[in-house]
Amino acid sequence: MAESTVEPRPIKRLNETLINRIAAGEIIHRPASALKELIENCLDAGSTSIKITVKDGGLKLLQIQDNGHGIRKADLPILAERFTTSKLSSFSDLSRIATYGFRGEALASMSHVAKLSVTTKTKKDGHAWKATYSDGMLVPAKPGQTADPKPSAGNDGTIITIEDLFYNTPTRLSALRSSSEEYARILDVVTKYAIHNSKVSFQCKKAGSASPEVTTPPNATIPQAIKLLYGHTIANELLHVVAGPSATTSEVEPDDSMDVDEDEDDGPSAEDNVKSGPWKAEVHFTNANYQAKKTNFLLFINHRLVESSRMKRAVEAVYVSILPKGASPFIYLSLHVHPKNLDVNIHPTKREVHFLDEDTITDRICSAMQATLAKQATSRTFETQTLLTKHLNPISTPRILSSAKGKERATDADGDEEMNEDVQETQVTQASTSKQKVYPHYKVRTNLADRTLDSMFPVANPSQLGVGGGGGGGGAQMQKTRSQPQAQAQTQSQSSSEVTGGSEGKRTREIKESECYLTSVKSLRKDVGKAKHRQLTEIFEKHTFVGIVDLEKCLSIIQHSTNLYVVNHASVAEELFYQLGLRQFGDMSRLKLEPPPQLRELLEIAVDAEDTSSTKLSKDRIVEAYSHETVSTQKIHDLLVTRREMLTEYFSFDISEDGRVLSLPLLLRDYIPNLDNLPSFLMRLGPQVNWTSETECFETFLRELAYFYAPLTFPSDTPDTSVADNDEGKGKDADQDKANAAEKWQIQHVLFPAMRRYLVPPKSLVDKDVVQVASLPDLYKVFERC
Repeated sequence: MAESTVEPRPIKRLNETLINRIAAGEIIHRPASALKELIENCLDAGSTSIKITVKDGGLKLLQIQDNGHGIRKADLPILAERFTTSKLSSFSDLSRIATYGFRGEALASMSHVAKLSVTTKTKKDGHAWKATYSDGMLVPAKPGQTADPKPSAGNDGTIITIEDLFYNTPTRLSALRSSSEEYARILDVVTKYAIHNSKVSFQCKKAGSASPEVTTPPNATIPQAIKLLYGHTIANELLHVVAGPSATTSEVEPDDSMDVDEDEDDGPSAEDNVKSGPWKAEVHFTNANYQAKKTNFLLFINHRLVESSRMKRAVEAVYVSILPKGASPFIYLSLHVHPKNLDVNIHPTKREVHFLDEDTITDRICSAMQATLAKQATSRTFETQTLLTKHLNPISTPRILSSAKGKERATDADGDEEMNEDVQETQVTQASTSKQKVYPHYKVRTNLADRTLDSMFPVANPSQLGVGGGGGGGGAQMQKTRSQPQAQAQTQSQSSSEVTGGSEGKRTREIKESECYLTSVKSLRKDVGKAKHRQLTEIFEKHTFVGIVDLEKCLSIIQHSTNLYVVNHASVAEELFYQLGLRQFGDMSRLKLEPPPQLRELLEIAVDAEDTSSTKLSKDRIVEAYSHETVSTQKIHDLLVTRREMLTEYFSFDISEDGRVLSLPLLLRDYIPNLDNLPSFLMRLGPQVNWTSETECFETFLRELAYFYAPLTFPSDTPDTSVADNDEGKGKDADQDKANAAEKWQIQHVLFPAMRRYLVPPKSLVDKDVVQVASLPDLYKVFERC
């Protein structure tokens, strides 16, 4: 075998600058880790006020100002050198360390990866001193100046400014995410230290912002700080317990006097730790009434913010039998351990520590929390929740059957529905696969023919059902009266199925997606798919229309599985029409206007009208949209006429050369929008549509078109009492009733079937436009308690 000819590489000593830059990367991971080190320095200096200013997530600027004891001028030359500190003199001092910092690496690391400047003043100095550092050494602030610290104006305390973080390490800079995410991490660090150091005033804001995102007053208590920073929802459900090696005390009700150790927020103190014994823990945690999606665990050991996955899992286990699956608590834990039992020098960033008897201490803390939660369980409160998830059937029944009109509707245990043509075959499968009883509260009933309300009330004498003492004839009359609206509804349903393509009757042609090669339109269509809400999509695809609750408030009720939902049909329809317009872009049908009205006249009607709830756009708003120029109907008229070719090609919106509106885009067959809102729609196309950007132009135009199509109903004016009783007043009421009936029919038989077929509901509808109001299994649970 031939011998290798490769010579071994020589071993060289690394350059000092390279060594320091590598070491800096272990300590300063991101702007939040740099801020953590700076905040701890401020607290070591005895500060009672800390102000933080951030720009671009701390990458461009990260400045912190405190009112501590400052830094002596004689110490400034070596301030940013590695392993220079005032908090440690020998290795044995680690066993009684009572400060945050002790290695003297934080400022040195920052000077190697950023531009560092320090302005400081002690109480004895007559003025402040400003020094600039690079790679751990003093450097001139400007070319031509000396590197020595320069006199400067300033108050007692220190201002540390970090600019262009990671400017010389592009790999680390590119690995960081957006500036907004980095700023969120900074706010998280500030919030946690503000909770633990409630006696200190904190303030954090973006550069150039007038108001800070985080601000706390001085001399507050921990519960007050939690309420201010995390909200009253958590603060109202807080429990408090103090645990130690011998005694445990707890307080169920949140109180401003919860702080047992008055000196604990003034900074670390070795003497306090010795007096309190080997260890002492104070916990503020939420009770069973509070539920969050993610555990919020704040852990401070000897006043140092640290992480411990073992302790986090232990305290989360306390809530396993208390909170429902998927719910998590809020826990703030401050643990004091004797310094001789604690090792803080195990991680470059000091975010992890080791201490003796960790398992025993954790068990005692969890036992104290569990005991306090058990006492509070007697006063637990329950609140209703709005859920869009389906209630799973606890019985392992493969199918739940309900026959109607010769077809079988099978419902799986998870709520999915399908239609089976062969009833007998499905029933045989049901009998062979499951012998367990199907409980009534898990049956899905969507057909009124399955069971009527009359069948639920036993009647001894059938003649009592008669009207006006008609006996059995009255019962027949009542049956006849009840069958007439059903026949009308069936007739309407059959006629509407031809329009909307329902499951029964003749289907119309499907609204196919038009072919479009514009990048802007493709992007808008892709955005619709990205915003899709899976569970809400299933609800609309398989819903059953129940009825309209309030026409003026645009509220309807639909059923899905065993749940009832209140739907704002105007908001949902607006989203539907936007998607239909985007789906048919460039290939829309036309709604011709005969005779075609003048565009200028319609605009004058809209602009001269008073600001109403239907338009929500006054003259002042129009003026503002046109940069406070003199606005006339002529300006909006010319704007639309000059773009009429584009409107015709893309939206089938025809305007003649002489300014007549020939046709409007027809988004849905057999659905005619309220043409009373046409002047408002035309007027809004001026200021509300962004005509300068292609993507925004298409999106804003379609949004305005969808708003015009939405079935918004507004309260009519109070009728005149002078004509309320004559024939004219009665005629107006009759016309209004007919209009309302027609609109209700259109909503039920045109809109909701179209939603079932074409709507891709976004997540935004979940917040307030679709609300669950009833669940059959939950209702059964309520009645079982009665």
